[in-house]
Order: sequence, then C-alpha cells, then structure tokens
Amino acid sequence: MRGEAGLLADLSALAIRFTAHEHEAVFTVAESEAVNAAIPGAHTKNLFLKDKDGAFWLVTVPSDARVDLKALPAAIGSKRVSFGNADQMERLLGIAPGSVTPLAAINAAPGSVTVVLDEGLAAAPVVNVHPLRNTATLGLSGGSILDLLRHWGHDPVIAPIPVQEIA
Repeated sequence: MRGEAGLLADLSALAIRFTAHEHEAVFTVAESEAVNAAIPGAHTKNLFLKDKDGAFWLVTVPSDARVDLKALPAAIGSKRVSFGNADQMERLLGIAPGSVTPLAAINAAPGSVTVVLDEGLAAAPVVNVHPLRNTATLGLSGGSILDLLRHWGHDPVIAPIPVQEIA
C-alpha cells in the first residue's frame, strides 16, 4: 500500500496541480456540506460496489447525485450491483468507510477494482476528493484524476451515471 505519501509523491512527479484543504473528519455527504461550502469546485461522493460476478467497482459521482442503482449496472458495463463491505474495501483499497476516494486506487492492484468517474466530473476543472483520509480534501481537475488512475495501471471508465428524479 503506497498510501497518502505515495499519492503526494505521484502528484509531484507528474506535476499535477492541486489545492489541499485540512478540515474536521467528515463521514457522510451531509456532514461534508459545511466543509464543502468553503471549498470551490465540484464535490463528490463515492460508491464502493460489488457486482453479481464478484467484480468490484468504485463509482465517483457529484455529491448531490441520487444514483439510480437499478440503471447503474448497464451504464457502467456491469451486472446487478450491491454495496461492498468495509473488509473488502480495506483489503482492496486500503481505506475505511468515510474516506472513500478514487485516489485510493493507488493502493489497488490493477484490475482488482474498476474505477468509474461520472462524465461531468471527468471534464470538470476542479474536483474535490479525499486524499485517502476524511480529514482533508484535494482539489484537482477531473483529467488529472484520470491521469493518476492510468499512471497506477487502472483503466478508468467515464460514464453518464443515471440518477433518480427527485419527486
């Protein structure tokens, strides 16, 4: 596991520009709203999923998205999905619930987890994600997130993530 030190080293080695924000621990999107208000850019939430065939997925979407979990598998090229558990997350990504981030792919063996980035986030100039812990946020471009994923040997999926209509 390369961890946050490895992440920061790769950001430097690849000359990726980012902003860093330290803050109190946040465990849910609701808890992060006050922190996010002071940080410009797109904010995210992450779904750690397992499909019917045992494949793992890490899906990053805008923080306000209500993902349509029934339509999601078709959008990402999977079969029926359910949430992965904390032990699987720790084993594959080296992180605990509350700290989920696409940047945790630094700890994942290529092919062990498919990372999916919402197409709007992939094109965003500033996307805010955790640096493997929920007491900080890094702001970097969606393109830079994709560059990091590819640098770590992952082939990220960029997809239009289906959302539920608000009634």
